[in-house]
Amino acid sequence: MAGNRWIRPEVFPLFAAVGVAVGICGMQLVRNICINPEVRVTKQNRAAGVLENYAEGEKYSEHFLRKYVRNKTPEIMPKINSFFTDPQ
Repeated sequence: MAGNRWIRPEVFPLFAAVGVAVGICGMQLVRNICINPEVRVTKQNRAAGVLENYAEGEKYSEHFLRKYVRNKTPEIMPKINSFFTDPQ
């Protein structure tokens, strides 16, 4: 009975939204654990203390998406914005 309550077509968008949010959180967690220079999982790396690895931190923070968006205008729909703001 409880399964029928949740498995209805009206609930599918909610499942999709929650699934995307969980996926984004999981991706960020894996990204931080695997390639963040400030996260040290093994005991040997934690014993190293604070490292002065500025180049590795710069490489981590300047990822592909940030480089791509850097010179773009901060608009969500530029065509619609220009249609309503620029006189023809």
